[in-house]
Amino acid sequence: MMPPPVPSSPAATGPRRALILLHGWTMTGRVFDGLAARLGPGLAPVAPDLPGHGTAADAPPTLAAGAETLARCIAAQAGSPPIVLGWSMGAAVAWEYIARHGCNALGGLVTVDMSPRMLNAPGWPHGLLGQSAADVAATTQRMAQDWGSITHSIAATMYATPEGAPGFSRAETRAAILTQDAQVMRRMWDALLAMDARDTIARIDCPYLVCRGAASRVYPASATEWICSTAPDARAQVFTRSGHSPHLEEPAAFARAIERFAATLG
Repeated sequence: MMPPPVPSSPAATGPRRALILLHGWTMTGRVFDGLAARLGPGLAPVAPDLPGHGTAADAPPTLAAGAETLARCIAAQAGSPPIVLGWSMGAAVAWEYIARHGCNALGGLVTVDMSPRMLNAPGWPHGLLGQSAADVAATTQRMAQDWGSITHSIAATMYATPEGAPGFSRAETRAAILTQDAQVMRRMWDALLAMDARDTIARIDCPYLVCRGAASRVYPASATEWICSTAPDARAQVFTRSGHSPHLEEPAAFARAIERFAATLG
């Protein structure tokens, strides 16, 4: 079982630096409970539910609304500028925030297995792994016709292996997905498909750690490579035994990587 919930809104106090954790599509902030339990005393985790999800189910399921949620979280923190960590959809929310507000309020940025444009196109092969426009359209149609069935696929593709992650099995993952409203999830999916954050990546001038699992079944390695070659101060961190969710699949190694990154910040 996962450890107790992470507080969703406290301000960082004393010498601790806030680490704002932005979850992926169909999840909630509780997906970071295991990571929060492993972090040392120098980091104060804050894990809000993003619009359309969990306790924020009634908020508009848009990246713009997510960016404003993040802006409020950042404004609530005291002390050193926070680190923002966005996994999958959470990365898209972080990029939308940066497009609107810049990086001045950030101490650092971490994104986990996400592409700034999900749809592949001529000259852009860094979107959803092996998915043509027709494939994505078929997936979107399946969501509308049989959400219950497609949640099996969503849960399966989050991990490198069929079993899921330590303490968070594939069955538990699907159960978490099923707590969300299917229509709202489809609206957020459409917002993610419409996203194109490529111009924003070049504007990310804070220290930036770009994480991925070597066995991701969602995005190709080239997405991470493109981000690292485009953002001015980006570096890659690869988790060799993980898929789309290294914070769940290799939690100890992931926590150490975040602590090392935080230690490099002024």
